[in-house]
Amino acid sequence: MKSVRENTPASKQDDEATAAPKGRKRARSEKAEAPSAAPPVTPPSEDEWAYEVAHGEASADLAPIVGRNLRRLRTQRGLSLERLAKASGVSRAMLGQIELGQSAPTINVIWKIARSLGIPFSALISTTAQSGTRLMRSTQAKVLASHDGRFTSRALFPFDEPRRVEFYELHLAARAVEQAEPHPPGTLENIVVTAGQVEIERGDERHVLGAGDAILFEADVAHVYRNPGTVDAVMYLVMTYAETVG
Repeated sequence: MKSVRENTPASKQDDEATAAPKGRKRARSEKAEAPSAAPPVTPPSEDEWAYEVAHGEASADLAPIVGRNLRRLRTQRGLSLERLAKASGVSRAMLGQIELGQSAPTINVIWKIARSLGIPFSALISTTAQSGTRLMRSTQAKVLASHDGRFTSRALFPFDEPRRVEFYELHLAARAVEQAEPHPPGTLENIVVTAGQVEIERGDERHVLGAGDAILFEADVAHVYRNPGTVDAVMYLVMTYAETVG
């Protein structure tokens, strides 16, 4: 999955203080003595959010689900947004936007949050439990996407039952590269390629898979999916956890 770029630009006030001529120091000092309202909060720039917000191909109805789950799980653990931001590496502002359901996070951002909370990926995208047969229409699928939309993931299982195994459909665009964060210790990934070509890198290992090829590996270290071909690749992933989740 693509790396999340966390920009922390210098504040506007710091820049102005550095650039101000010496002759203006007294005026600025006198102005500081007078009571004034708190400075307005500058909204994050579009470029600052670019690597945190999912591409438009991601399901719009997934944003409120992730937001509700994140707020519930964070408060259950007694974590402030500030503490969770430090633990996950996701900006506090972005976490707030996610909890409000105003931003659809990328796959990589969800992984970072899940790891910092000590929960499986699916816990953040789960819906209300239902019993009996579960039919998941492709037209109603909730799709997670990278920031540029070149990597997408669709869950092919219900989230709200205890499990150790999860099943995903993955699409990787031609020439695209997706960097995946390490999963919890003992997690296994079993992937089969059904279309196109995919390179899997895990540490010093590198394996090239064509249509019909499969691979099983321990996914508790960083790994990379790369499509070296000129056509989109389609994969199916079975994720197995060491302990029951859900």
